Amino acid sequence: MTIFSKIIAGEIPCYKIAENDDFFAFLDINPVNYGHTLVVPKVETDYIFDIDDDHLAKMMLFAKRVAKAIKAAMPCRKVGVTVLGLEVPHAHIHLVPLKTEGDMDFRNKISNPDPEKMKQIAEAISENFE
Repeated sequence: MTIFSKIIAGEIPCYKIAENDDFFAFLDINPVNYGHTLVVPKVETDYIFDIDDDHLAKMMLFAKRVAKAIKAAMPCRKVGVTVLGLEVPHAHIHLVPLKTEGDMDFRNKISNPDPEKMKQIAEAISENFE
């Protein structure tokens, strides 16, 4: 069981954004920018391109709804999207609010993000999720 599956199961706390029967979105605890959100399928699959086409399309549509909520809640120009997937063997999409392209630099993470700020951001994004 991956750390993401444990988060989905409620065994590990998170800053939850949204979920449906197939997907779960929550704030990254090692964000490159405040509002950095992960979208994961509830079924563990290591490599995103091993997900069947229909489920992958649905995942992207769910991520699009999350990105719209991020853009509505956070001061940003756009929401960047990337798939890295090397740290956790559970496919996931990174959504990052952007003011500049440098905001997507994964080498520059926020050290010790403020828990109260993370909670407020999660609530704001969640409130804008449709």
